[in-house]
Amino acid sequence: MEHTKCLIIGSGPAGYTAAIYASRANLHPIEYSGLQPGGQLTQTTEVENFPGYPQGVDGNQMMMDIREQAERFGADIRDGEIVKVDFSKAPYVCTAENGTEIEAETVIIATGASAMYLGLEDERKYNGQGVSACATCDGFFYRKKTVAVVGGGDTACEDALYLSGLAKKVYMVVRKPFLRASKVMQQRVREAENIEILFEHNTLGLYGENGVEGAHLVKRKGEPDEELVDIAIDGFFLAIGHKPNTDIFKEWLDTDEMGYLKKIEGTPRTKLPGVFVAGDCADPVYRQAISAAGSGCQAAIEAERYLMNQ
Repeated sequence: MEHTKCLIIGSGPAGYTAAIYASRANLHPIEYSGLQPGGQLTQTTEVENFPGYPQGVDGNQMMMDIREQAERFGADIRDGEIVKVDFSKAPYVCTAENGTEIEAETVIIATGASAMYLGLEDERKYNGQGVSACATCDGFFYRKKTVAVVGGGDTACEDALYLSGLAKKVYMVVRKPFLRASKVMQQRVREAENIEILFEHNTLGLYGENGVEGAHLVKRKGEPDEELVDIAIDGFFLAIGHKPNTDIFKEWLDTDEMGYLKKIEGTPRTKLPGVFVAGDCADPVYRQAISAAGSGCQAAIEAERYLMNQ
């Protein structure tokens, strides 16, 4: 069994930033990068809103840069996934998919969240070419264009309103005959002149030569008056929710109803001493690279202070 002062589970802006700070504090962290090394940003193309890249940067390149910075300070970053944790007593024992067991004095959880998709083959085909699960990340690329937002909850309404300030027109593709969002959000969407709500519509697929040019929809699917509808769009935004990657921790840590890990308010600490959280696995609100990186910094500083006080 290996032993470490600090084990970081997951990568992305949160995990890699935690590794930078933990390494500089001489904690000699071990980090497992998880199923998706670099996190959700590796699924996007250009990132324009992260400080320090005035011309923008490819999401994969940015994650490689931050990883390289962590490794320069001595972080032991490993490809692979932690599949089991035992938080019954400290030091905590975590097991990797290859069977390696690591005894950790502190653990930083930065496993992120995965955007929920409709399951269409076209979503993969046009990923990064018109399909996005983050309006605030990618909306800027659709100024004065036409986009569609899939979903009928608060997140979908927020995304539609955000995009309405940039795009020429925003369609909301809503499966049900009503919006599930709060009354105030419904009212704001209805008052926006360039938002059109398509109730009782399901997406069948997307089309386009060099990126998304439109969507194939079906209205009132399965009903006698079922109707096929095509809409011309430049961007297709998923807003049907995110699933935090927290299943292996639920036995030991508190989560909200969606599965996001709960932390002591205003800190990255959990109810277990020496276990900290960072990034989207504990953030259903902001879900930005910069906020994730900041939380990774906080978690590493808290881990260092915890160890100093032991």
